[in-house]
Amino acid sequence: MTTEGRRFLVKARISEIFQSIQGEGKYAGVKQVFVRFYGCNLRCVWCDTAEALGDAPDEFKEMSADEVVSRIDALWNGCHSVSLTGGEPLLQKSFVGAMAPLLKEKNVPLYLETNGVLHEALADVIAYMDIVSMDIKLPSSTRCPPCWPEHEKFLRIAARDKGKDVFVKAVISSRTDQQDMEKAVAIVKDAHPDAWFFIQPDIADTRNGVLKKLRQFQDYALRHLLNVRVMPQMHKILGVK
Repeated sequence: MTTEGRRFLVKARISEIFQSIQGEGKYAGVKQVFVRFYGCNLRCVWCDTAEALGDAPDEFKEMSADEVVSRIDALWNGCHSVSLTGGEPLLQKSFVGAMAPLLKEKNVPLYLETNGVLHEALADVIAYMDIVSMDIKLPSSTRCPPCWPEHEKFLRIAARDKGKDVFVKAVISSRTDQQDMEKAVAIVKDAHPDAWFFIQPDIADTRNGVLKKLRQFQDYALRHLLNVRVMPQMHKILGVK
C-alpha cells in the first residue's frame, strides 16, 4: 500500500496532542508539540503517564495521519520539533510510518521518545527520525523483567545512521543497584559510545541516599563514556506536562 493510501486507512490510538516544554535529556527546555500514543508494553512502577498505558479504552481517540498532522499544524507556532511519546509510540509503527512522511514534507523534525525495546519496529521507521530519546529500563528501578538484549539491538539500529541524534536515559531510585548501571553503561559503550547518557532521579524517590547514588553512578559511567550527566525531569519540577 502506498503512503498516500496508508494515511487514510491507518489510524492510531492517541491519548492527547498538546504543546509544552521538553523536560528531559539533551533537549530539555525546547518547545515541542507532543503526540502521546496510547498503550505501552511495559509497566514501570514510577510511570508518570498511567492514562496512556492502555488499561482504559475510553482514554484515547482514534485519529488518522491527516488529523494528527492538522492538529500539529495548529499547535506548531515556532516549536523545535514534534515529540512522538506515550505510552510507547513504536507499538503503532504502521501509523508512525504513515504520518512521518507528511511531517517530513513540512521539514518538521521528529523526536522519538521510546522505552528502547521494540527494535524491529524502530528499524522500520528510523529513517524518518531526527532525534531518538531512548530509555534503558533498569530492572531494579522499574520492577519489570530485564530487557538487555532488546536494548542492545535497539541502540545498534539507532546508531547505524550517523545523522541521527541519539541519547540514552536511565531512571535511578533508592532501589537501583550497581549491577544494573554497569550493564547499561556496557551496552551504551559497546553499541553507541558517542551517545549522551542521562542519569535521572525518580522524582518521587529522592531520599534514602539517592543523591549519593547518582554521583557514584555518574563517576562510574564517566570512566567508560564521554558524555554523562545527572539531570532531573524538569517538567515535573515546573509542574507542566
